[in-house]
Amino acid sequence: MNIWVDIATSPQVLFLRPIITELRKRGHELLITTRNSTETVPLADRFRLSHTVVGSHGGRTMLGKTVGLSLRAAQLAMRVWRHHISLALSHGSYSQAMAAYCLGIPLVSCTDYEGHPANHVLCRVAEKILVPNVFDATSLYRYGASPGKVDSYGGLKEDVYLADFVPSPGFAETAGIPLQNVVVTMRPPCLVAAYHRFKNPLFDELLSYVLSNPNTFVVLVPRGSEQRRQYEQMQSLRLLVPDRILDGPNLIYHSDLVIGAGGTMNREATVLGTPVYTVFKGAMGSVDQHLIATGKMVRIEDTNDFPKISLCKKAGSAFVPRDGHRLLSELVDKIEAVGSRARTQGRSGLSVQAK
Repeated sequence: MNIWVDIATSPQVLFLRPIITELRKRGHELLITTRNSTETVPLADRFRLSHTVVGSHGGRTMLGKTVGLSLRAAQLAMRVWRHHISLALSHGSYSQAMAAYCLGIPLVSCTDYEGHPANHVLCRVAEKILVPNVFDATSLYRYGASPGKVDSYGGLKEDVYLADFVPSPGFAETAGIPLQNVVVTMRPPCLVAAYHRFKNPLFDELLSYVLSNPNTFVVLVPRGSEQRRQYEQMQSLRLLVPDRILDGPNLIYHSDLVIGAGGTMNREATVLGTPVYTVFKGAMGSVDQHLIATGKMVRIEDTNDFPKISLCKKAGSAFVPRDGHRLLSELVDKIEAVGSRARTQGRSGLSVQAK
């Protein structure tokens, strides 16, 4: 099959990379497009993915996002329509969903968060939606997904790409991180995300609280150039704002705790066995609710919760790799099944172009 993979955000690079590798091993031809947003393109380059950059982020306002998604959908359609695509694949690329619909290309989309308003597009357009087995599939029904459209796989998306993770012993020294301190990795909220259109002052208050402990060393991983400029002004002997993209899994593994206002890095910490605290202020997704309920993640809702945070060295990593081959095979089998079914029924992009 000719499969079109669209990567719209940096976490999607990590998740889709092993799937891309497995699809190629199975003999499929791939066309990969990316979006110029935060670290997406540099990460795709770092992993040597052969990709074409199409479009950029629409900005903070809902009008800008809507225009940006629509414009990028048109750009994507123009970019791929001559390639006789049999199947489209992404992890929640809403522009790809719109373009695939216009071109008559069956779409498989993965997702692990039900709070994005553009799920109204995704759930109506996608042929199949693949979610983690702890995800509340019924939450997608209100967006237009039917029960038969949603299928699950056995783990978190982070389990898929961290299954082959091997710690680098010299990572901390190379990155300039003093392991004798309590290493705290912190990730601010994404202020341009459609599900997080408000300020979260709790994060900055928590940053000050963590730095008030003389034994801590904070690695602050900003989102975009605006946040980078903001936090670089605060950089000190105990606050590092990296000037390059660090290996996220190694950073988390070598940290004593993670405090994040988003989702992916927090979930990576639960997989890698590093204590994690979330200050996410949007609608909490069912995956994170599960992690909180099972004690794998702690929620910090206000300043009264700050004492819940254990600012001390961790005893050791509880990282136990999942069976990556099984997870990958399960996912790719489900993806191939959609393409094969669509091709049998004459609903592939190739059939549309042939008319």
